[in-house]
Amino acid sequence: MPVRALKKFIDSEATGGLILMATAAVALIFENSALAYIYDQLLTLPVAVNIGALSIDKPLLLWINDGLMAVFFFLVGLEIKREVIEGQLSSKEQVILPAIGAVGGMAIPALIFLSITGIDTELANGWAIPAATDIAFALGVLALLGNRIPTAIKTLLLAIAIFDDLGAIIIIAAFYTADLSFPSLAGAAVAIAGLIALNRAGVLRVAPYIMVGVVLWVFVLKSGVHATLAGVVLALAIPLRAGDQKSPLRAVEHSLHPYVAYGVLPAFAFANAGVSLQGFSIASLMAPLPLGIAAGLVIGKQIGVFGSVLLAVKFGIARRPDGVSWMQIYGLSCLAGIGFTMSLFIGTLAYAGPEMMAQVRYGVLTGSLISAFVGYSVLRWLCPEKATRATA
Repeated sequence: MPVRALKKFIDSEATGGLILMATAAVALIFENSALAYIYDQLLTLPVAVNIGALSIDKPLLLWINDGLMAVFFFLVGLEIKREVIEGQLSSKEQVILPAIGAVGGMAIPALIFLSITGIDTELANGWAIPAATDIAFALGVLALLGNRIPTAIKTLLLAIAIFDDLGAIIIIAAFYTADLSFPSLAGAAVAIAGLIALNRAGVLRVAPYIMVGVVLWVFVLKSGVHATLAGVVLALAIPLRAGDQKSPLRAVEHSLHPYVAYGVLPAFAFANAGVSLQGFSIASLMAPLPLGIAAGLVIGKQIGVFGSVLLAVKFGIARRPDGVSWMQIYGLSCLAGIGFTMSLFIGTLAYAGPEMMAQVRYGVLTGSLISAFVGYSVLRWLCPEKATRATA
């Protein structure tokens, strides 16, 4: 990716992250005010779509989590495909360090979570919740630091988050599926074959892909596999290179990004971050589920990301980016503990019921806020300003 395009992408993600923070705060205010009844009624509002024998009837909350989030995963798939083919992850040298950092940053938080909740309990199903990183939120925190942070740090955080998203996609597909409907899976397979055929035929118009993608989403929704994965499959079918013509993938990514950053993700945050603080206490955070999530995000991410990067560099497997200090990498590792969007999303897949989700929200919000504060403090106060500016 050209440097100018990368900077524009990071800046837009950072702005979206700041909006995400504000939307989450609004949701908390709504749920803890006289407007709580309206907030709850809005999210449980039934919305139905009927086309002949086909019927999809869900509350608004699930339309957001299954429908709008499929658009988010579609954008994630586009970004991953572009980065792998010709972007920051297109060469071995660029891939190794963030890949190792992401793997460590997913494994250690999961282990810490399970060490607190236990492996043989029903709580263990949420092991992947603290493994996620919210790139928009994290870059939003970096934006508060202005020019103190070198682009190399932002790029490394972005690359780690991309691998993190890829890991989350694999985890959702492998571990968070309901009872499978084989007729619906067969229909999804036919739709995927249609997408492959469009790609092989060199079709550059995006509309046919979107039409088949909507059909794919319906089949995947009915199959028991989470519907958001249809967005990833659709993204992989969109052509990146088109000879002398404008890249369809780049055009879709460019046009879709503002809608996701300023619409989809804030809508998800508003719908999922609202949690009642009535009766909340420190003891509430000491329950195994919220404690496991918060500890995984705060402690696990620091150890996982920083420790794996440190070992990779010390053993000569990868090289530390030029102009980046170990303290800056540690600050980055702390910011990787901002799980928020993806952590809340995995929480909705792992548990059912308002009581369990309240505990998930306690853990995710607490862990993410502590990670944001620690990461900001490390990068703001412990990284020498002169050295940081010199490496920018």
